Amino acid sequence: MRFQSQKVAYWFFATCMLLLSLQIVYGFIMGFARIGMDGLHDYIPFNTARATHTNLLVVWLLTGFMGAAYYIIPEESDRELYSVKLAYIQLISWVVVGVIAIIGFHFNWWEGRKFLEIPRPLDYLVVVNVLTFLFNIAMTIWEAKKRSTTQLVLFFGLLCAALLYLPGMIYFDNQTLDSYFRWWVVHLWVEGVWELIMGGILAFLLIKLTGVDREVIEKWLYVVVGLTFLSGILGTGHHYYWIGTPKYWLMVGGIFSALEPLAFLGMAIWALNMYRKKGKNHPNKIALYWTLGSAMMSFIGAGFLGFAHTWPAVNQWTHGTLITAMHGHLAFWGAYAMLVLAVISYAMPNLTGRKLFTGMSGYLAFWASNIGMLGMTGALAVAGIAQVYLERKLGMDFLVVQKEIEFHFVGMLLAATLFTVGITYFIVDFIRHGLPSNEALGKNVGDLD
Repeated sequence: MRFQSQKVAYWFFATCMLLLSLQIVYGFIMGFARIGMDGLHDYIPFNTARATHTNLLVVWLLTGFMGAAYYIIPEESDRELYSVKLAYIQLISWVVVGVIAIIGFHFNWWEGRKFLEIPRPLDYLVVVNVLTFLFNIAMTIWEAKKRSTTQLVLFFGLLCAALLYLPGMIYFDNQTLDSYFRWWVVHLWVEGVWELIMGGILAFLLIKLTGVDREVIEKWLYVVVGLTFLSGILGTGHHYYWIGTPKYWLMVGGIFSALEPLAFLGMAIWALNMYRKKGKNHPNKIALYWTLGSAMMSFIGAGFLGFAHTWPAVNQWTHGTLITAMHGHLAFWGAYAMLVLAVISYAMPNLTGRKLFTGMSGYLAFWASNIGMLGMTGALAVAGIAQVYLERKLGMDFLVVQKEIEFHFVGMLLAATLFTVGITYFIVDFIRHGLPSNEALGKNVGDLD
């Protein structure tokens, strides 16, 4: 690590690993409930497990983005973080709010709005927490003598994510209006400004891992940002098809949703092109695997599979089914989860000075988790297609259909087990790295820039 204050990132990454583990536990609770083994129903009903599972996903990814920012911004700014103390206060308060929210879900204290279930009083605490985080990194950039496109794209992605949280806090009596603005948060995060965060982190990792000139990589970053805004904003329209909005959203949503894969395709081409141009070999191959894997899997999951069921003529049958779950799992995994794991894989040897990327466990973590996730996606796809046909085409009752597709969730649980083995290897490697070391200060392992 180049700066003492980058140690803060370690604690955000450690929190990530804990939250990811908890998310997987709740995923298994739902998986077993799907095959009739719902012994925890009296304590953790399916709707509680689902809300907890999806919200843990959002929280651990945001925690990873914060940790990435606390690691990347000082390095890109060539100075220490503005306030280490403020960063630790922000982390502690973030964890406290998250714990209260999860406990609240188990006592039916929530808003009941998908992905935004967190109770309203906690919303205000989240806003204060995120503003504290943004102030800290903004002041770091403001007082820096060095500026970079990577640094600024990452910051503005995080800033816009904070601003777009606010529409979800507006209260509406009308269900259509409420759903309309809720998608400003959910869609414009994951298919809008989070892609800016993804682009900024991806640029940083490609600069460090490939040795390709910064100017070349950052020119590509402009292209990706442009494609994101071209398609992502009006692509929100594919969520407006069936909620009571005007019919023109069918055309707008269809056209711009068809363009949305371009941004992810651009990221995949960008990453692979930079890898092919590399002038030197970085020793941390594990971080490179996660980086390139993120670019490619995001195109498949978020780009291709997203487009596959957002065209109006298809979406009229597939919306609200397991087809959405199929797309969602691989999209979040490829675009954001793998990227956070890539940052952690790159940063940990630099924070601790321990070069554990030469062992086999890192490769096992990568391949087991990715093959497991593809297996889960395949099982959900088969179950979703069967659900669409039986429920939407033949008109069978919802619960009857769920019983018919029960067996597919056995396959999903087997794939989830393989995925969990991979994540376990990753977490074990994280623990083996140990705490940040002062001996690692002032240098990065194998840097090529």
